[in-house]
Amino acid sequence: MSTARTVWGIGLSTIASDGTVLDAWYPELGLGTQEADDAAAAAATWGAFADEDERRGVTIAFVQLSIDLDAPVASTADAYLRLHALSRLVVRPNELNLDGIFAHLPNVAWTNAGPMHPADAARLRPLLQRHGIQVQGLDKFPRLTDYVQPEGVRIADASRVRLGAHLSPGTTVMHEGFVNFNAGTLGPAMVEGRISQGVVVGANSDIGAGASIMGTLSGGGSHRVSIGERALLGANAGIGISLGDDSVVEAGLYVTAGSKVVLGDGPVDADGRKPSVKAAELSGRPGILFWRNSLTGAIEAKARAGHGVTLNEALHA
Repeated sequence: MSTARTVWGIGLSTIASDGTVLDAWYPELGLGTQEADDAAAAAATWGAFADEDERRGVTIAFVQLSIDLDAPVASTADAYLRLHALSRLVVRPNELNLDGIFAHLPNVAWTNAGPMHPADAARLRPLLQRHGIQVQGLDKFPRLTDYVQPEGVRIADASRVRLGAHLSPGTTVMHEGFVNFNAGTLGPAMVEGRISQGVVVGANSDIGAGASIMGTLSGGGSHRVSIGERALLGANAGIGISLGDDSVVEAGLYVTAGSKVVLGDGPVDADGRKPSVKAAELSGRPGILFWRNSLTGAIEAKARAGHGVTLNEALHA
């Protein structure tokens, strides 16, 4: 196994009363192979936190793991190490094998005191109430900020960003923004819309309020949608194709791969019509403005000159 494609992690795992591994937290992780002395010191540090929490019916256990990023997911601890590697910016989205991840992520009752087995959360409800413990969600994925606090990033509503999101310094995720696992930003960005699984957004781009980007889990098929640098996806707009550098989709316009797009800069035929193509043929091309002609109702694409949007430096410092 090549050390260049190996990730190691050391931390703590939560195990339910029936033996179900609920999660794993890796405060220490890295690429390659960890030095033996460092690993021993880390084991002594984090092993001291192994304990039981009778309120939640769980055991906190020490976990130490090394995985091959190119191999399929083999366990819950393995799945969490991959998600941590994404959120700690050790690896970019789509650059690791996530096959089988859902099978190894149990549905968990996420509480303000940590994860629980859903059945235990129902059974222990009176005890939980006595201790002020509340169930905040039932899901396979936890909130990013419960495990990783990304440096130089603003997240207005933590419940809308999953562990496994890759957020580069300078990224701002506003209250209605959402970032799934294995998705995120490659530089400073404004996120007020939805970034689906598998989608990456280039530096200095803006995902407008209510905007939606198709991912492989939301009808996007096998194509990995991406957004280039200095691009703008307008408010309430959406795409099922990749958006190239310095490109813009106007507010309220949804462009899917099969959308018929009129080439606004193209020549006119004998009947006065401009040529049209499927939007998939324009996927990823830089410097394009997608807009809907208010007179004809047609989606049009026109070439844009110069650079795209410019983010407010004070907001993304």
